[in-house]
Amino acid sequence: MRCQTWSLAATLLLFAVPAFAQRILPPSVSGWTSQGSPTNQVPTNSAQASAFREYGYVSGEVRSYSHGNDQIAVALYKFKDPSGAYGAYSFLRQPDMAKADLTEHSSISSDRALALTGNLILDIHAAHIAENERQLKSLVSAAAQQAQDGLLPSLWQHLPQNDIVPRSDRYILGPQTLNQLFPGNLGDSLGFQNGAEAEMAHYRLNGQDVQLLIADFPTPQLAQQQLATLQKKFNVNGSNPAAGSPLYAKRTITLLAVVAGAPSQADAGNLLSAVHSGTELTWNEPTFQFKEPRIEVMIVGSIVGSGIICLFAIIAGISFGGLRLITKRVMPGKVFDRSEYVQILQLGLGSKPINSDDFYGYSPAPTEKVRVDKNLPDRVALRIFR
Repeated sequence: MRCQTWSLAATLLLFAVPAFAQRILPPSVSGWTSQGSPTNQVPTNSAQASAFREYGYVSGEVRSYSHGNDQIAVALYKFKDPSGAYGAYSFLRQPDMAKADLTEHSSISSDRALALTGNLILDIHAAHIAENERQLKSLVSAAAQQAQDGLLPSLWQHLPQNDIVPRSDRYILGPQTLNQLFPGNLGDSLGFQNGAEAEMAHYRLNGQDVQLLIADFPTPQLAQQQLATLQKKFNVNGSNPAAGSPLYAKRTITLLAVVAGAPSQADAGNLLSAVHSGTELTWNEPTFQFKEPRIEVMIVGSIVGSGIICLFAIIAGISFGGLRLITKRVMPGKVFDRSEYVQILQLGLGSKPINSDDFYGYSPAPTEKVRVDKNLPDRVALRIFR
């Protein structure tokens, strides 16, 4: 019996240690204290629960803090990665919540504050919550120490900013969340099973609320196939008038944009044309192929090219020769054919001594007479002069 009691206690301790270790909210912060331990938080709203499931919800906890007569209630939600937490933050945020200074992505209203830090979301409720900004920052900083950092989605950057309703953008990762936020029940037909991610926002066009949805796919082919699927099932660009309210769609490389509730097709077209992917890519156009020129063009080109080369050789030869002659005239024996460096190898076909100046058609002032060896044959002597 004692053995079974110790075994049960060990089992409870084994599960209690991880449960205690995973607590993130601190017991006190900036003079605010909490009575008791935090309780697990599970979304009770079915709509929120289904959305959180698609965003990768892991766990949550709730804790209340008090300072005198003031109280704040804090709910913390943990997700498997920062992208899912960012989507859940956009799902929870309301348009009437202004941007806060708690984190880069945080919002606040008169009685509620939302803060995103890594893969954690803090949902804080209190009366006159703006008066407790210092405590809120301390609480967010304490939770951030156990948050998982990572890159956040950047799909919102492709949303046009003209006429957009502030803080109405939502990041979507699943069909159930899409059906809650975007009309037409497109969730199961948008291609989330193929790796798509989506972003939507509200716009005011001619006094009417218009919703724009953009979905990003891994390849342009998948985006094109998904557009074809939507045109078969829904009234997209007038493809199926009997399928319900009109939707307007356009594909730009890997982005698929859909507009619902537009006052007219022209308004929808203007909004769709403002959606850009940032790059231009074509995969169904012919590639450039080298085309060999005609034979007559090749012959004329060869002749012209040879003439240019010959003309260049003539000009270069005349320039070099002329420069040499001018130099020898102006400075004889100082630049070219200096007597101490000139070496001439020549067949002596006559008895006359060889003088390097003879090659340039002029003779310098008379020099010392050179004696000629009369005994050398006229046509067979080989002489080397230095």
